[in-house]
Amino acid sequence: MKLNKQFVTREIGGTQVMVAVGSAAFSGVVRSNKTAAFVVDQLKNDTTKEKIVAAMLEKYEVSAEQAGADVDRILEKLRSIGALDE
Repeated sequence: MKLNKQFVTREIGGTQVMVAVGSAAFSGVVRSNKTAAFVVDQLKNDTTKEKIVAAMLEKYEVSAEQAGADVDRILEKLRSIGALDE
């Protein structure tokens, strides 16, 4: 899975924002907290949920269960706006 190329990210004032460009059905701005921004950054290259969780475990002091739940929640939100290519 990968971030849909119709979505671009920028960091503004220390916060990652994501907007849809082109013909994406979603029109709006998504502001990400640090965890969501980390997941979105992982999705800039083709990856899997398991690889994202493993990267989170390396970067943050968090249990595998919590990392998995966080990644699931973030991926579901990205799916709901059409931001994922799977």
